[in-house]
Amino acid sequence: MGEDLVVFRDTGGAIGLVADNCSHRGASLFFGRNEEEGLRCVYHGWKFDRSGACVDMPNEPAESNFKNKVRVTAYPCREVNGIVWAYLGPQDRTPDMPELGFNLVPADQMYSLKILVESNYLQAMEGDIDSSHSSFLHAALAGPPEAGFHARRAAGTAVLRGQALDFSRDQQRAQMQAADPAPRFTTKDTDFGVLIGAARRAGATEDYWRITPWLMPGYSLIPKAPGDIPSQCNARVPRDDGTSWFFRIRWHPARPLNAAERADFEVGGVFFPDLILGSFRPVDNRDNDYHIDREKQRTVSVSGIKSIPQQDRAVTESMGPVYDRTREHLGTADSGIIAVRRRLLRLARQLGEGQEPYPAAHGGVYKILAPALTLPRDVPFDEGAGEHIYALQG
Repeated sequence: MGEDLVVFRDTGGAIGLVADNCSHRGASLFFGRNEEEGLRCVYHGWKFDRSGACVDMPNEPAESNFKNKVRVTAYPCREVNGIVWAYLGPQDRTPDMPELGFNLVPADQMYSLKILVESNYLQAMEGDIDSSHSSFLHAALAGPPEAGFHARRAAGTAVLRGQALDFSRDQQRAQMQAADPAPRFTTKDTDFGVLIGAARRAGATEDYWRITPWLMPGYSLIPKAPGDIPSQCNARVPRDDGTSWFFRIRWHPARPLNAAERADFEVGGVFFPDLILGSFRPVDNRDNDYHIDREKQRTVSVSGIKSIPQQDRAVTESMGPVYDRTREHLGTADSGIIAVRRRLLRLARQLGEGQEPYPAAHGGVYKILAPALTLPRDVPFDEGAGEHIYALQG
């Protein structure tokens, strides 16, 4: 919303989030001195606690009560598993904490990384709910370069079935997506947002479903096949009109992440990119064309870009900070994106009429998972996958 803020951890370890400008004459509190449970402006020494109250005003007479009349804007925060959540709305309408799966487990069962994305949050988020792009953007290639694209992509998938390459761990997903790159979409409005199902042929009587829940306002769960592997959530948070924060989170609902999983996440690679030291900007970025390797693009992968998040960032940021959507030509594969846009527009109208989004006061609706599984063709996807989607709710 164009408001600059400063976040700090006070000397007691609690998180504070306050307006950037001191209430005195506007100096930035980023330069503030962190001391004795508060933040002191270095310009004239005015000090504010986490609630925004001015607790000291050393350049005023000792008998003055002026400090009791001055505040700096402050917002309440809550920290869960290394992620800080802030609420910036009216205090008498504080929402429930969203009970997303990674908020319900001990810290050793999750891993997260915060990444700067140089595009509007919605533009980036729409890639998370677009199941058809994964058949192309994230696909591997195999075979001689002179072979046709579709043959080389199918060969790449055959290799993936035999060994876990960097470009995919979900071998079933790779097989189904290569065999049927034009999924059939079904969407359903829910109390948490929109449930998006993408079906691919898996035989004469069955379909392979990738079910992507979009949870208001900016969370997307990435489908995963059954098995003892972590779940994933992509969270998109607006930073300003043209940039956003991307929280990429993996967690296991039943056990701690093992050493191999942590090494895979923590060492910049396919699932989590390397960041420029001291920042949230990836090493591979628009300034260096994401270090695209044209030889690997010709012989190894469709994109020639190393990590999955960077492949997504490259195409999303290439649209510009905010793309002119009147120039789009949406097809049937964009059904999920259309459904989410319509839901957001409807929510905005309802909010203008005084009706707040349901999940704001019902944090339990976020306790869901995103399955990828095979179902009989005559079974509605939300019914057939229901026990897997709502497993966290018991």
